[in-house]
Amino acid sequence: MKDLAHINKYFLKYKWHLILGTLFIIIANFFGIVPAVVVRYSFDLLQNSSDLVTLFKGFDLQDNSIGIFLSSLVILGVIILVTALLRGVFMFFMRQTIIVMSRHIEYDLKNEIYRQYQNLPLSFYRRNNTGDLMARISEDVSRVRMYIGPAIMYGINLFTLFFMVIPFMFSINPRLTLWSLLPLPLLSISIYFVNNIINKRSEEIQKSLSDLSTFVQEAFSGIRVIKAFVREKYIHKDFTRASNEYKDKSLKLAFVNALFFPLIMGLIGLSVILTVYIGSVEVLNGAISTGVIAEFIIYVNMLTWPVTSLGWITSIIQRAAASQKRINEFLETENDIVSAKHLEAEISGSVVFDGVSLTYGDSGIEALKKISFSVEAGESIAIIGTTGSGKSTIANLVSRLYDPTEGEILVDGENIKDFDISSLRSQIGYVPQDVFLFSDTIRNNIAFGNNDLTEEEVKQAAMDADLLENIDRFPDGFETELGERGITLSGGQKQRVSIARAVAKNPKILILDDCLSAVDTKTEHTILNSMKRIMEGRTTIIISHRVSSAKLADKIIVLDDGNIIEAGTNESLMSAGGTYKELYDKQLAAEEVLDD
Repeated sequence: MKDLAHINKYFLKYKWHLILGTLFIIIANFFGIVPAVVVRYSFDLLQNSSDLVTLFKGFDLQDNSIGIFLSSLVILGVIILVTALLRGVFMFFMRQTIIVMSRHIEYDLKNEIYRQYQNLPLSFYRRNNTGDLMARISEDVSRVRMYIGPAIMYGINLFTLFFMVIPFMFSINPRLTLWSLLPLPLLSISIYFVNNIINKRSEEIQKSLSDLSTFVQEAFSGIRVIKAFVREKYIHKDFTRASNEYKDKSLKLAFVNALFFPLIMGLIGLSVILTVYIGSVEVLNGAISTGVIAEFIIYVNMLTWPVTSLGWITSIIQRAAASQKRINEFLETENDIVSAKHLEAEISGSVVFDGVSLTYGDSGIEALKKISFSVEAGESIAIIGTTGSGKSTIANLVSRLYDPTEGEILVDGENIKDFDISSLRSQIGYVPQDVFLFSDTIRNNIAFGNNDLTEEEVKQAAMDADLLENIDRFPDGFETELGERGITLSGGQKQRVSIARAVAKNPKILILDDCLSAVDTKTEHTILNSMKRIMEGRTTIIISHRVSSAKLADKIIVLDDGNIIEAGTNESLMSAGGTYKELYDKQLAAEEVLDD
């Protein structure tokens, strides 16, 4: 239970729901006991009245006794009906407090997890896959809710009913009580083991269904490739195998479920038989009346579900504890990207890297090795290099998605770790290498970083990214809804929307991380010409493998395997005849071939 202790703070927050729910359970159980007592009196009344009517046979008193007997039965019937209605009302209140409490806690717990997800650094998401993150905030939280709601509700019901009913039964007849309750512990133990088998097979089915859904999703996403390679029959064969596996596991679960209710009914029936038999013996011995047998049968039925639920509750608590342990692993993960001084200031944009090195903790790859460079506010710098040279790592460091393992980064002369993270990132416009667009309108995607933008500002950002002409071709213009991850647009259009989104923020530092890789040469030149105006007055970091993009920058550095091997201006590097000149010649030759 130590893992579930995390949610005790929520029990304290919703303590009145829990207290009132417990009170309603006690009252509901009280009104459940009253009809059993009334039934006993009714049986005894029936027996006694029958003897009395027989005794007064032939006298006028016989008619009077029959009338009194019928009136008494009506009163007792009304009492049973009223108590049943009152029990139903308080059971409704019971669920409206405890089950509602569980939904509130579920809501709070999901929000706590989501806030933690948003707070955790990028390295966390490199270590964990999206499916696992989704499972912990949905499936695991749902299992915890089952403990908070049904398990606690039925657990309280079980204990209150035991403390109310069993002492009362012992006060009437201890021997009959022991015999009538004898099968119930066996019932609870049996349900516990059967329920564990059901849970285990249910989890196997869920995994099989997840695999089947993933297979189908992948098949539909790659339908073009499947058709192009004529692999329909093979894919169908794999689908049939996965589907049969799911079917077989479902049938095994259905078999166990088929045993579940006969087991319950058999043990309940045994308890009733014992009650009737031992009760009859006690009646013959003169220890109890016949009404007690009927009363005890009602008590046995009242206790059957709570006792049955004991095994179910135990299984729910075990599953909830396992799920909460998984949740706690993420909630206890600390964010190492924190602000030292929470400095909130409007930056000018000067950036200095002083002996910066970075080794990724999850992979052990040394991305940067003691690199140093500086760029003044309003200047631009281009970072050129081959794939894996560490270019994107610099963008991640400036945005403070990672912290360097060695050296320091200064922004306006202040250590980047001193700035408030949200304040710093709000003044940085970032165009990532892997474009991500939301399933929303083009306008909202462009205005994502600043929802207060006017239509003119959104339009100007689109124009700067050479996107306006494309948008005008859509029937709904800026209100065009994009599909999942922007699937409605081509690769080049998605990159230009991403550029427009960064430009629309009017940032002090603009980072372009290989953002023109999916556009043709003509479009690249158009965007670069617009970029000249966009880059004025703001610090710009251009990360690219194309020399054509680098020519715009005031400074250029060339990376190779995490080291700066060349630095200078476009003219000085061309004159030096080194790696930069070699890249330029290769790309120029490639463009000439494409033009031919």
